[in-house]
Amino acid sequence: MIKIAIVTDGPYGERAYATIKEEFETEFVVLEPPAGTFVEEVEIPPEELEKIKSADLVITYILHPDLSLDLVDLIHSQVDWIIVGAWRGEGFKNQLLNYGNVTCPENMCDLTENGNPTFDQFVAKFGRPVVHISCQGDRVVDIQVERCSPCGSTYFVAQELRGEKTANLPIKAGLKIQHYPCRAPKMRLFTDDECKKELAANFHKDAFQEALEK
Repeated sequence: MIKIAIVTDGPYGERAYATIKEEFETEFVVLEPPAGTFVEEVEIPPEELEKIKSADLVITYILHPDLSLDLVDLIHSQVDWIIVGAWRGEGFKNQLLNYGNVTCPENMCDLTENGNPTFDQFVAKFGRPVVHISCQGDRVVDIQVERCSPCGSTYFVAQELRGEKTANLPIKAGLKIQHYPCRAPKMRLFTDDECKKELAANFHKDAFQEALEK
C-alpha cells in the first residue's frame, strides 16, 4: 500500500486529506508560506521535509510559487510521483513538468492512469469519477463510487442522487457539484481558461452517463 503526503500553505487540501486517508496511509503537512511574493531563499523545516520525503506520492496545494518550486526541487528524486494541485501560468507548469515525475492537472478530478505504478495505484481510487448505478425500473436504488474525485465530491453526488429517477440523472449529477461546492476555480489563479467548476461538473455528468449506458 502506498503512502501519500498532502502539503499545503493555505486553505486547500483538508478535504482531500479527509477523503484520501480513508483509502491510503496519508500525512497532512502544513508549511508556512514565505512573506512576500518573491523571496531569495525558502526555508522548509527539516522535520516537515522528512515527512514529505517519506511518502511514495505527494500532492501539493501550495499557492506560493517559490515554495512550490523549491519543494518539488527538493523532493522529486526522493518520491515516486508529485501531483501539483495548485499552480498558475503555463510557464510555471512547464517548469514543474520538466522534473519528469510531476503532474499539474487542470483539474484534480481529471486524473487518469499514466503508467507509473505508484500514480496508477492512487488514481485507481481517486481522479476522474467512475460510478456504478443500480436501478429498479426508472429509479436509482444504489450508486457505488469506483473512483472518486480527490475532494470527495463524487461521494457527495452519489449520496444525493440515490432514489432519484434515471431521467436527466447525468445533468443532475453535474448540477449537484455546484452544491458541494467545488473549489477548483480558486486554485487555478489568474487563468482565463474554461471555468474549472464547469469542468468538474462535466466530468461527473459524463461518469453518470457512462454508468447508465452500462
